[in-house]
Amino acid sequence: MERSYIVAVTSVLAALGAILPIAAAFYLSWSVATSREEARLTGLAEYAIKRADAAFGEATTALKTADGFAFAPCSQEHISAMRTLVVTTRSIEDIGYFENDQLKCTSWGKPETTIARQQVDFTTASGIGVAARVHPTISNGQTMLGFRYRSYSVLTDPARLVDVLISPDTRLAIANEAGILVSGLNNPDPALIKRLIAHPQTGADADGDDLFAKSNSSNWIAIATSSRASLLNDLGRERLLLLPLGAIVAALMVGLVFWLSRRRLSPLGELSIAVQRREFIVHYQPLIEMKTGICVGAEALVRWRRPDGSLVRPDTFIPLAEESGLIQAITDQVIDGVIRDLGPVLLADRSLHIAINLSAEDIKSGRVLPVIQDALASSGVLTEQIWLEATERGFMDVKSARATIEEARRLGHSVAIDDFGTGYSSLQYLQDLPLDALKIDKSFIDTVGLVSATSAVTPHIIDIAKSLNLYIVAEGIERQEQADYLLERGVHYGQGWLYSKALPAQEFIAFYNESKRVHGAGPAVIRRDFSMAPPAVGGD
Repeated sequence: MERSYIVAVTSVLAALGAILPIAAAFYLSWSVATSREEARLTGLAEYAIKRADAAFGEATTALKTADGFAFAPCSQEHISAMRTLVVTTRSIEDIGYFENDQLKCTSWGKPETTIARQQVDFTTASGIGVAARVHPTISNGQTMLGFRYRSYSVLTDPARLVDVLISPDTRLAIANEAGILVSGLNNPDPALIKRLIAHPQTGADADGDDLFAKSNSSNWIAIATSSRASLLNDLGRERLLLLPLGAIVAALMVGLVFWLSRRRLSPLGELSIAVQRREFIVHYQPLIEMKTGICVGAEALVRWRRPDGSLVRPDTFIPLAEESGLIQAITDQVIDGVIRDLGPVLLADRSLHIAINLSAEDIKSGRVLPVIQDALASSGVLTEQIWLEATERGFMDVKSARATIEEARRLGHSVAIDDFGTGYSSLQYLQDLPLDALKIDKSFIDTVGLVSATSAVTPHIIDIAKSLNLYIVAEGIERQEQADYLLERGVHYGQGWLYSKALPAQEFIAFYNESKRVHGAGPAVIRRDFSMAPPAVGGD
């Protein structure tokens, strides 16, 4: 009896010793996960409200600028001014002038039919009328967002108000205080959004199964929501690991699993681990001399290859890498990858060059130049065979950028400005910095051969590059008519799917060898002599 009693008491104490810590861990993990999820949703909502305010601010500025026009209504000067306003304002797709609530003209010209002005759903505190659901002819049935001020209305893609990267199980909405849904991401429930507007800033929906967070501005309310059920599913695996363990082991495992999962499941944590494991590889986008078809080089494009073989899109992890400072370690891995992948090919053909993209911090600090020199030292690859590319954001600190570029060119690198025309003060950078090449962004190449508000920009960019004796590279060429157009206007080099997609190293080497067999190799490493203009092409 005593033995049985001791066994029973021991069993009960053992069960309590296992159950109580695990129960406490269950409650703690749920509370922490909920708080973390609410913090994440709060961050999303706050960021979304900034994006919405920025887009609305640009649209408001455009409306008030148009309202101040002194041109005769719908004259050629008036239409041209509206078109220029659309081209230079990122957040609007079109602008129209109305008289007596009838559309008289837009940035496209005068309408062929009578079009009545749509009534607004509400008016913001700043006096701008908002029509949440507009179906203009030019959008091919896509719902647009309309902003109205006096005689003018602008159309905006609702997606610009929620231009935020989120997971599929998270929903984001931009609404007003009355509950009118203006824009959304991942199909938010309008009824839920209207109900949550009256709730506190963060918490759980009492009538449903959602966690939510809100952020307010003078005009909008941003609401981010996610399902509590998905949160439970995420916790299930960790909880199962804790079940068979004893009291002390259970308590230790709660802390360990929570710490590891917190690091492993966050985007920054995953990226940090990927850098440590050197999970980044390089694909190569061939660069073609448009006059001859010769493959003269390639742009090195980083890819994140997970252990399961899947690839993560660069636009998903590059912004986080730049924000966290991990981009420098990733750039170093790209440099190593280029030398490892293509060192023998670059040694065999000195006319071949590879372009490496640099971050804004690398341009500012110049720390990447010694890294490249160290990588090249034992490879035999010439400095002249490595181009450096940076977007306009990397040149915002002009003084530091100039010092880095001058040192890079002294060492033998050529330097190109990438995605030209998508940033700010582009002409200033071209005039103030000793650049070698200008790369026209794909968004401008896409408009070649199309009737578009931005189609007239491409020839202007080409003319600017010619006036400064820069090599011209066109990105994203996909159609032969684009290539013909660019060649005729003197563009030197092109890249895009018309020639090839970005290729793994061995596939690029095969592509290059075939191009060399058909067209031959380039005559020399492409390098700009500041005393001479780049070679004329096509119509030049």
